[in-house]
Amino acid sequence: MSTRQRRIIVKAGFHDVKLCPVSYDIGEEFKNIKLIDAEKNEDILCQYEKGKLFWVVENLEKGKEKEYLISDEEGEIFPEVELEKKESTVDVNVEKTLFTTYHFGKNFARPFLNPVIGPTGKTVVRELFDKPEPPDHDHIHHRGILVTHGDVNGVDDWSEEEGHGFVRHNSFRELCSGQVYGKIVVENSWVSKEEKKVLTEIREMKFYNLSQVRIIDFEITFQTTEGKVTFGDTKEGGIISVRVPTSIRGDREGKIENCYGGTGEWETWGKRAHWCDYSGMLDSEIVGLAIFDNPDNLRYPGYWHVRDYGLMTSNPFALSYYYNDKNRDGSHTVEANKELKFCYRIFVHRKDAKGAKVSDAFNNYISPPQIEEKK
Repeated sequence: MSTRQRRIIVKAGFHDVKLCPVSYDIGEEFKNIKLIDAEKNEDILCQYEKGKLFWVVENLEKGKEKEYLISDEEGEIFPEVELEKKESTVDVNVEKTLFTTYHFGKNFARPFLNPVIGPTGKTVVRELFDKPEPPDHDHIHHRGILVTHGDVNGVDDWSEEEGHGFVRHNSFRELCSGQVYGKIVVENSWVSKEEKKVLTEIREMKFYNLSQVRIIDFEITFQTTEGKVTFGDTKEGGIISVRVPTSIRGDREGKIENCYGGTGEWETWGKRAHWCDYSGMLDSEIVGLAIFDNPDNLRYPGYWHVRDYGLMTSNPFALSYYYNDKNRDGSHTVEANKELKFCYRIFVHRKDAKGAKVSDAFNNYISPPQIEEKK
């Protein structure tokens, strides 16, 4: 029997809200929790964590509002996003179907996500391979979605060429399955070829329970636990990096687009933009993957190292390359015992950027709907 109930209002504001993850700080502890659509009297999938309630607003037109009832009733909870940890991987399953796999074993130079299954049932990142032999198997280090940079105190944590560094898995700080999202939080060490530690990385990845689109939120925190660290000015890197399938490369049938309407490598490489998108025909349907920059990130809106051969990365450091001016130094130093944090959203969709309304989805990311308690 319920002992506590509260009502909240979600307001769409000036834009449509569609398939948008939201959260509300309840400000008190609940042993059990239930979220109800007040108008339809229907239960809404929700997730409660550290005083906050999380759910997804499916569809709310601009100017409209929706009322919800928060109750401490106990209900059946069946995780819709389930994590399955294995020896060197973690599978992320949404409604019992594989969405993505996180690889963290020492058999690879650094952790990554591959495959990443989009809404059509096909992976939106390039397949894994062992040797760079066929023509399309260039840049073997582009292993899916990963976090890399080519000059970290002089260590190459981008390529897999002779002398490169490694990103080593230390521990899982959290593995969380849930109704709204699954979450992986890891601690990694960025080390040199000789395994000398350069910095600590805390990586949080949230995988949302969605079917029409797919969303992954990244929170990447670099901690200078070993002394000050300089992220060097090099185009060989990307704090978030993606390699798309061969069939949707920009030099094939694919399309690169950014928030300003720039199209193709020529109009997007080295340019600043709030988001960048890669789309194309995958089997019989057009699919795409966008990376959303975050207003709190260094040098927002960020710069993009994006190539026609299928690479898309957010790299805010390579200013001398982007401007073709060696007098412009894009390196950034973080003093000892400090942090440098980046947040990004991966948005996987059907159609191209315009057809998927990527601009609206980006707005939902940086300006989610207003939520207030009904008195």
